[in-house]
Amino acid sequence: MRPDDWYLTEDVDEFLARAGEFLRSRPALHTTQLSVTEKLRTLGAAAYEGRFPVFGLLERGGEVEATFYRFPSRGMNVTSLTPEQADSLAARLTAMDWALPSITADEDTIAAFTEAWQKRTGATAASRVRLHLYRLGTLTPPDPHPEGRGRLVDEKDQEHLMQWCREFAADVEEDVTIDAATWANTRFAEKHYTYWEAPDGTPVSMAGVNPMVAGMARVDPVYTPAHLRGRGYGAAVTTEVSRAALNAGATDVVLYTNAANPTSNALYQRLGYVRLTDIAVHDFTYAAS
Repeated sequence: MRPDDWYLTEDVDEFLARAGEFLRSRPALHTTQLSVTEKLRTLGAAAYEGRFPVFGLLERGGEVEATFYRFPSRGMNVTSLTPEQADSLAARLTAMDWALPSITADEDTIAAFTEAWQKRTGATAASRVRLHLYRLGTLTPPDPHPEGRGRLVDEKDQEHLMQWCREFAADVEEDVTIDAATWANTRFAEKHYTYWEAPDGTPVSMAGVNPMVAGMARVDPVYTPAHLRGRGYGAAVTTEVSRAALNAGATDVVLYTNAANPTSNALYQRLGYVRLTDIAVHDFTYAAS
C-alpha cells in the first residue's frame, strides 16, 4: 500500500462527502469522529476556538477503508487500521514531517501504528490511558431503584452545572478551564444534561448526552459528588438519559469508561451496556535533534 493512498484535507464538508458514509456505517465504533465532524459542520471552527483539524481518509477502489483527524498541536484520532494501513499512514505523516504528540485508537491499531511510527521516527511511546467503549443492549434499570426523579438541566442551573463539570474534569485529570467565559469552547457545552434529584429536589447526580448523529447518542459525562456515591444515583441518572435517547430515536447509545475503574465498568454492565472494543491513548516523546 502506498503512502499517497491517504488523502488529506482541512475541509470538513469535503471530508464528510467522501467519508461520511463510512463513518455512519458503524456509528458506535466511530462515535468520536462522528461527534467532532458534526460539531464542526454545524458550528464551524468557532466550536474549537477557531481551529480546524486536518482530516485524512484512506480510499481504494472508490471505497473508504479508514479515516483520522488531528487538531493543530494535538494528537491524532484514527479508526481501525490493519498493520499494512498503519505502516502506510506512518510513512505519509513522516514524509510531511509531522511531530505527532499522541494517538487515540483501538488497541490493535495502536500497536500497529506505534511500531511503524517508532521505526520511522525513533519516538518513545507510553500508554496514557485505556478506555472501554460500551454500547447499550437491553436497558436494565437498577434494582433497588433510588428515590427521586430525573430533571432536565436548564439555564438557572448553569453555575451549578459548571461547578460539577469542573469537579468531574478534576476527577478524570482533564486539564480544562470551565467558567462562564470559556464554557462555550469546552467539550461540555454541546451536551444536554439531566440531574437526578432527591425527593426534596436536591440534585445528587448528573449525566450529559451528546447531540445525536447517525442514530448514535453518547452518554458523557456521568458524575456524582464523592460524598453521595454508592447510593445508586449514578445508575438512576444513566438509566434516565439512556431511556430518553432511545425514546428520541437513537439506534446506538454508547459510553466510554476508564478501564482502570472497576466500579463504573460493573455499573454500566448491570444497566445493559455491552463492551464493544477497547481504546487506548499513547503519548510519543522524541529525542532532541
